[in-house]
Amino acid sequence: MDSSETLVPKCMSTQHPDNVNSPFFAHSAELGGDDEIQEAYYVFSHLGCDEQMWDCEGKEVDNFVVKKLLSRYDHFFSKQRIGEDLFITLRVPNPSVEHNEAKILLEALESIPRSLDTSRLFYGDDRPPIFEVIMPMSASAKCLDRVYRYYRDFVVGKQHVAFKEGDITIADWIGDFGPERINVIPLFEDYNSMMHAHDITREYLEDKDVSRQRVFLARSDPALNYGLVPAVLLNKFALMNLHQLEEDSGIEILPIVGMGSAPFRGNLSPNRVHQVMDEYPSVHTHTAQSSFKYDHYPNEVENAVAAIRDHRRSEPHTVEMPWALDVIDRYAKEYKNQLLKLAPHVNEVSKTVPRRRMRKLHIGLFGYSRSMDGVALPRAIGFTASMYSLGIPPELLGLNALRDRDWEKLDDVMPHYRETLAQVMVYANPNSFLLLPDDLVRALRSLDLDFEPDEDHHRISDSVVNSLKHRRADGMQRLVLRAANQRGFLG
Repeated sequence: MDSSETLVPKCMSTQHPDNVNSPFFAHSAELGGDDEIQEAYYVFSHLGCDEQMWDCEGKEVDNFVVKKLLSRYDHFFSKQRIGEDLFITLRVPNPSVEHNEAKILLEALESIPRSLDTSRLFYGDDRPPIFEVIMPMSASAKCLDRVYRYYRDFVVGKQHVAFKEGDITIADWIGDFGPERINVIPLFEDYNSMMHAHDITREYLEDKDVSRQRVFLARSDPALNYGLVPAVLLNKFALMNLHQLEEDSGIEILPIVGMGSAPFRGNLSPNRVHQVMDEYPSVHTHTAQSSFKYDHYPNEVENAVAAIRDHRRSEPHTVEMPWALDVIDRYAKEYKNQLLKLAPHVNEVSKTVPRRRMRKLHIGLFGYSRSMDGVALPRAIGFTASMYSLGIPPELLGLNALRDRDWEKLDDVMPHYRETLAQVMVYANPNSFLLLPDDLVRALRSLDLDFEPDEDHHRISDSVVNSLKHRRADGMQRLVLRAANQRGFLG
């Protein structure tokens, strides 16, 4: 389908399990299949989101989402059409990385024509309800093109094949397949792919006749891999280059940035949407993850979603190179060294971080396979929750790599950075600084920030550290949840 024929959504609800509180409709603390069907309806009908990411990675997925939504909530969707007013976008496994999940990609792609069949019965025309998929860990144009061509040539293309000479075609037998094409959205998640996001996207588009292309940038896994400042700089660099690609190609490039509520994972919560949109002015679509949706009053979430949908993107911030590359390199090294020393404590706490979705583990990059230099680590949400529970917000790791001249430039490139540091220092427990290297502690104590320490959170983190010291796991999950409630997000 020609993307110029439809609007492009601005607020994408996702299934990232970073929430403390479960939604009212959940049957248990862990959202399962039917809960996620109701969640899609809820975010569309009550919160005002205009897109739902449907994650086919890492969990048992319901490939009948369109059929269930239209049959259960027919009155609502007869007025708000899926595929025109509201959108469901599949996030599919990447066979180049997630080998064990590879065939789920084929199942997901096969579900797209089936969803169109359902939509035809409901709406009475051929407009597809699903026509876009997100390809995670995109590292080359080839991995994107394979998905595009597999769908075009084998999912839809097989309809023209006859069973044998003189016999009917598959389409004659079971009906035609559509849409003829899908849009493949690259998701860039690591250093190399984000540095070359514009080149990969340009190569992918060379033989595509499109007027628009959505591009997805991760904010959470880069922070987990390299630290807060490198994650932000990588996103800014990618956005700057994607904007230049738009200028050069004449194709509208519409970025998505995936952010969670924790400052480490993006700082996108209902009370901070304006700061985030100011920080990333060229982003077209922002993500409402689970904490955004369920750890705040519904009217606050509705107002925040409305603000996101009203936002009009502008030109991105300019990032000065090679300064930014030097900062990324220095910061990432410090962050990694400090993280590896904390890994045993983080891993112990992470065992008690509650699950909020019924899903398997992703595999692939560090953020998926959970290892760095052979040291196992939890994924981003569990990691962030564990660090905060220890009284060491992960936003602080690596900060000692910054020099005086870096701070001056960061004030321009990251205008809310000092504000973010003040926000997280509220939860930084000085008693836990014994776990940190001296140069980082000196850097933290030299920060001139205005904040009021959260003594209740400090006491909880004291209890967590004390439990670790005495190898007492009983009650740890209760402490982790108390700390998360105090903050307003899990991880």
